[in-house]
Amino acid sequence: MQTDQDFAMSSPRSGNASTIWPVHIEVRIAQNATSRFDTIRNAVHSFLTSSLSHVYLPSTIEGWEDVPLLASSVEKIVAAECPCPTSSLPIEQAALQIHVYQPTDTDAFEELTSGSGRGDDEQIMAASVCELPSMSWEGLWESLIYSDDIKSKLLDYIYATVVFSDADVDFNVVSWNRVVLLHGPPGTGKTSLCRALAQKLSIRLSHRYSHARLLEINSHSLFSRWFSESGKLVQKLFSSIMEMVEDEETFVIVLIDEVESLTAARAGAMAGTEPSDALRVVNALLTQLDKLKHRKNCLVMSTSNLATAIDSAFVDRADIVQYVDLPPREAIYEILRGCLAELVKKGIVADVDVPSLPEAQIFERTADFSNLSLDSAPAESSAPSVSQTQRHEARERSRAIAIRLLKLAQKCRDQQMSGRSLRRLPVLAHARYIGTLPTAVPRVIAKVNGMSKKGIVDANTSQSQGAAVETWLDAMERVVESQASERSRLQH
Repeated sequence: MQTDQDFAMSSPRSGNASTIWPVHIEVRIAQNATSRFDTIRNAVHSFLTSSLSHVYLPSTIEGWEDVPLLASSVEKIVAAECPCPTSSLPIEQAALQIHVYQPTDTDAFEELTSGSGRGDDEQIMAASVCELPSMSWEGLWESLIYSDDIKSKLLDYIYATVVFSDADVDFNVVSWNRVVLLHGPPGTGKTSLCRALAQKLSIRLSHRYSHARLLEINSHSLFSRWFSESGKLVQKLFSSIMEMVEDEETFVIVLIDEVESLTAARAGAMAGTEPSDALRVVNALLTQLDKLKHRKNCLVMSTSNLATAIDSAFVDRADIVQYVDLPPREAIYEILRGCLAELVKKGIVADVDVPSLPEAQIFERTADFSNLSLDSAPAESSAPSVSQTQRHEARERSRAIAIRLLKLAQKCRDQQMSGRSLRRLPVLAHARYIGTLPTAVPRVIAKVNGMSKKGIVDANTSQSQGAAVETWLDAMERVVESQASERSRLQH
C-alpha cells in the first residue's frame, strides 16, 4: 500500500546504477467496479513488476486486459510524471506509486448561494462546487502545454506542503499560506491549469482523502447592490468553505478566477478612486485566507489577467506567483499536433501520423539534405522495392508535414496567439474553407447500403471521410493570415 512518504518523495535515492525513481501510475476504474481499491492497486503492482521490463514516460500501459480482475474493473492505466531525465526506466529502478481513482459523472456540479442579509430578495450564486475527480476533466492536464515546467513546479509545491504538514512544522517559524496566483495574458490556460491541478491532486491524494471538491468562486457576483454588504457576502461564503474543510476526509480546492475583481488595490479605495465597499471586500478576503492557511486539507488557487490591479497584501500571501505567458513556437506545434491527432481519431482528418516535436526539429535541422533521391543509390545496388519506395515516400511526407506545421506555429507565435485562439483554428478552418470542399459522403453512403452495422461504422471512419492533412494546413494558414489582417484593422 502506498504511504505518505512515497507520495512526498520527489527526488531519487542516492546512487548511480541503483538509483530509484518515483513513478506515478494512475489507474482509472469503471463506474460499475466493485473490487476494493487496495485489491486493484496490488493487482496493478503485480502486473507491472512481472510483465514489464521498462516503463515509458509518459505512456498508456497496455496488456493488463489479460488479467481477469483488472479487465473487469479497470478502464485505463497511465504512467504519468517521474523526475527521471530519460523517457524510459527499467522497472527495477522504479518506485511505483499507484493511484487508483473512480471519476464522478460529468454533471456532478452544485451551486453555492449566499444571501445578502436583506431578506429573500437577493440570493446570489456565489460559487459552484464540483466533486473530484471529474470525468469531464479527464485528459485536461495532459492537453495543457507550456514552455517551462509550470505543471511540475505546482505539483512539487503541493508535495512540499504535505511534507511540512506531516512533520508538524511550527507555523511561527516556517510559514506557508497554501495560496497560488497565476497571472498573464487572457487565453493562456490559467483557469484550465487550476482545474487540471485540482483533478490531479484529487487523484494523487486519494490515499489520504476519501473525497475532493473544487469550489469556483464567482467573483463578480459577490459585489452586492446594497452598500457595505459585499464584505459580509465574502464572510458568509468563506464560512461555508470552512464547514467543508471541517471534514478532514475531504480535500477542498478553492479557485478564485479573475481575482482582481475581489482584490482591487486598497490604495485606490483610500484615494477615493474606488468605492469603500471594495476596501471591505479585500479586508474580508485576507482575513479568511489567514484562517484557511492552518487547514491541511485546503488549497486556494487564483488567476488574474490584470496583475497590477491586485492588492499587494494578497500577492504577498501567495506562496507561488507564476506568470503564464503566451505559448512559444514549440508549445504551439504540440498544441496544433494534438488538435490534428484528435481530428484524425474522429475521422475528420484523413489518417496520418504527424511527427512529434523532436522529430520535427530533426527534420528542420536536416532540411538541406531532404532533396536526396533514390537515384543517388550506388550503381551496383538493385532497384528499390515497392515497399522501400512507399517507406521513402511516407517519410518524405512526414518531413514535409512537420516543417509546414513548424512554419505555421511560427506564424501563430508572430501573431501572439493564445492557447484558446490556437484551439479554435480547426473549427474556423473547417467553417471557412474545408466545409466548402466537395465530399465523398454520397459515394460512401452508396457503398454501405445493405451492409451490417459494423461495416457502416468502419466506412464512416475511413480515410475517404476526411480531408488530407495538407488541406487542413492550408486552411489553418489562411485563417491565421485572415486573423492577422482583422487584428490590424481593429488596432487602427
